[in-house]
Amino acid sequence: MRVGSSAVGDLIVPSPLRGEGQGEGFFTTGNRRCLLMTTRAWLLADSPTSRWQASAGRTYRVFTQLLRNPLSVLGGVIILVLLLTAALAPWIAPYSATGQDLANRLMPPSAAHWMGTDELGRDIFSRVIWGSQITLTIVLLVALISAPLGLIIGAVAGYFGGWVDKILMGITDIFLSLPKLILALAFVAALGPGINNAVIAIAITSWPAYARIARAETLTIRNAEYIQAVQLAGGGPIRLIVRHILPLCTSSMIIRVTLDMAGVILTAAGLGFIGLGAQPPLPEWGAMISRGRTFILDQWWVATMPGFAIIIVSLGFCFLGDGLRDVLDPKSEGKS
Repeated sequence: MRVGSSAVGDLIVPSPLRGEGQGEGFFTTGNRRCLLMTTRAWLLADSPTSRWQASAGRTYRVFTQLLRNPLSVLGGVIILVLLLTAALAPWIAPYSATGQDLANRLMPPSAAHWMGTDELGRDIFSRVIWGSQITLTIVLLVALISAPLGLIIGAVAGYFGGWVDKILMGITDIFLSLPKLILALAFVAALGPGINNAVIAIAITSWPAYARIARAETLTIRNAEYIQAVQLAGGGPIRLIVRHILPLCTSSMIIRVTLDMAGVILTAAGLGFIGLGAQPPLPEWGAMISRGRTFILDQWWVATMPGFAIIIVSLGFCFLGDGLRDVLDPKSEGKS
């Protein structure tokens, strides 16, 4: 490697220690273009020299393919707006989510209240903004509970087979045979109303689908040569499942989790609508629709605005999930 340069693979990257031209710094237009081309070549290398380079290259390919799908980009933008809205709610919301102003109750959308006010004079726009935190919390908690649980159960059932598979998949089939919303209602009714119990109920009803996917993936790879090589090297079942089987199920799991987020949002809104989810005065979108149905004919904005929020966020997750499925599905890699 020459002095003043650094090697990335077989390519030479100009060193920042040496300028080009008369008195020019390193970050000239030509050097920036050269650096970008070199970085792209390093990311797209056919023979990566490290695991980190392989992971970075895979992430770069997925990202560039997602950018080619307009609906995926739209879904990603919606999810990004949801994240920013939830994080910056104290600075975005012009009013308190629970503060009442009876003198301005049921006011239509205006410059002072962009989405109008509800029956207690609360600003609906502010409540929708604050409600994004509740929605995002429910989505993240359900994903963190149900996806790993289903992934582990499915991988264990698929790897061991036999009576272990029959017992675990029998329990899974029982949960799958019941409508998710009805089952969630039963669990919330037993646990009691509240956002925490709603999260637990939705997570309990969501894991069977992930278990089925993990089991199917495990059945296709448990007899692979590299799995047998690990077994011959002395690798136990726990090491095989954790280190070699679960990572291979990640792509399918990410796709399914993203697509299921719309259903999770609708289930949470349904529980809030019937009074079993987040309790007043929390600005949960489903509960806001429930309170606004009384005024749906005359003051349509009370129930319509949070309904729009649910629809837009659900569509965002669906669009992003469809894009991820097209990119991460192994069957589509040869077509792209």
